Amino acid sequence: MEHLSFKLKVAMPFRLDLTAWALRRRSNNIMDRWVDGSWRRVLVFKEKPIEVAVNQELLRDNTMLQVSLAGLRLEESSKKDVIAILEKCLGIKKDLHEFYQFAKKDDTLNSLVNLFLGLKPPRFPTVFETAVNGITCQQISLNSGIILLNRLTSSYGLTIKSSENNISYAFPRPEDLSKLSPNDFRKFGFSRQKGRAIIELAQAIMANQVDLEQLEKLDNAEALARLCQLRGVGRWTGEYILLRGLGRLDVFPAGDVGGRRGLQKWLNLNKPLDYGETQNIIAKWKPYGGLIYFHLLLNRLVKEGYLSEKTNS
Repeated sequence: MEHLSFKLKVAMPFRLDLTAWALRRRSNNIMDRWVDGSWRRVLVFKEKPIEVAVNQELLRDNTMLQVSLAGLRLEESSKKDVIAILEKCLGIKKDLHEFYQFAKKDDTLNSLVNLFLGLKPPRFPTVFETAVNGITCQQISLNSGIILLNRLTSSYGLTIKSSENNISYAFPRPEDLSKLSPNDFRKFGFSRQKGRAIIELAQAIMANQVDLEQLEKLDNAEALARLCQLRGVGRWTGEYILLRGLGRLDVFPAGDVGGRRGLQKWLNLNKPLDYGETQNIIAKWKPYGGLIYFHLLLNRLVKEGYLSEKTNS
């Protein structure tokens, strides 16, 4: 096992713990882990799994992150590849000062933003992983969705063994899932329909029939229309992919029940919101719906006892 460490500058304000929790969502998430004050994830480059550990508290200068890599045959290109993914996953170069200035004009929004100052908008490493997350979590609780994703990852993701003989898992790639059957998914608790949707997407990517990363070049409407052509992807999953996979920070996934409930509770509204009502409310904070979605997610995690906004828990 080889090791490589380097420092990485971030756009301030930045809090790694809050940003990592917006990715993790639940403490039992084995893809995005929080260990001894560091965010850890296994990434795969050229068939090689690399465990990445990112820590902010190890350095006196909080504008810098300490990044450590562990893997076989680490090269200088490995560092460049990891930096590109970290910039995407942790939003470390995102300048949110315009958003903060916008929030100051609205007392309600400003109070929420100040609770989680330093949160950057996270993204999953690939659009494929985002799509699998979205399909998996449809019409079930987030807890159940994370459990299903953990099972899939621990069974089909590439692995890396640390010096303590702990095994860490990379999220499965299209090639890891394309040859499975719906019955393989059924044994983990997936519905047959969800299993079929994920398999077909993986197969289409492997056959070069679908290139999800190319959606980056399309506007929201075009990208959403393309996504909704995929089996198992409807409006909610499509909007989820726009935000968490393509980084469209103006998109609030209004079909997300948890997001709607978080908005309702934050605004002290008596009645549950539907899709249209949610969109109408979010419109007053255009174009920052996605950022508000992430702040409401952390607010919900605090209320549910998963996270404290004051401590690096």
